[in-house]
Amino acid sequence: MRCDEIMALLEGLAPRECACDWDNVGLLAGRSDKEVKKVLIALDATDEVVAEAVNLGVDLLLTHHPLIFKPLKQINDQNFISRRILTLLRHDICYYAMHTNFDAAPGCMADAAAEKLDLKELGILDQEGVIYKENRGNTDCPQQEIAYGIGKTGYLKTEMTVREVALMVKERFGLPFLSLYGEHAPGDKVEFIAISPGSGKSMIEPALKAGVQVLITGDIGHHDAIDAAANGLAVIDAGHYGLEYLFMDFMASYMRKETAGKLEIYETEVAFPAVVI
Repeated sequence: MRCDEIMALLEGLAPRECACDWDNVGLLAGRSDKEVKKVLIALDATDEVVAEAVNLGVDLLLTHHPLIFKPLKQINDQNFISRRILTLLRHDICYYAMHTNFDAAPGCMADAAAEKLDLKELGILDQEGVIYKENRGNTDCPQQEIAYGIGKTGYLKTEMTVREVALMVKERFGLPFLSLYGEHAPGDKVEFIAISPGSGKSMIEPALKAGVQVLITGDIGHHDAIDAAANGLAVIDAGHYGLEYLFMDFMASYMRKETAGKLEIYETEVAFPAVVI
């Protein structure tokens, strides 16, 4: 398959219009007409991941977080980011990133995370807009309007203590550790919660506005957490990587299905970047 054909599949799942204005998604390096037979999927394009892509001889590296985020004024071997780009280009490896478009698009990151917790009656935590998708088989309404946004709200199957929710998150996501703030802030039992994979400081206000009792996210600072607790919201910091590495399995399954086995799909091993000593 050509790279641009794969791009069409990726953007059919998570349209680029769903990405935040400040983000950088899409084909960040390489040729759109490149013939692709092997794909490597990772969360980040680290030195180790780029080396793995070269060693495997892949034609496309697909990551969640974009390697090129801030503008680059020079592409040379004097900067760790541009060195990675040079390596990818030297080995004719296309590089594609799907970041906040995957976070916000219906059925993607937030929905997959909510599914791990068996949440019901899902809603969007912070709606950003609507997209229009083909409504097959319905001539009266050829296009369907679908809302998209960051994070999901939902109800647990049964009421739980905040600590029980935290332990469930730790188990379901296979986390080595997490942080819990405001354990008793929302009361003895909770049922209405929200999950927002990635960096979720900006999701505290939408969570309070939605009236959820627990926010599960990552990258929470001390003051953000104690302020949330003061307003009756418990916060579970499961780590940025901890809630988002599901991207790899999700996209591997999606691409295998959509390409009908035409591609060799590889995933990097799960490797938590932080440890508690």
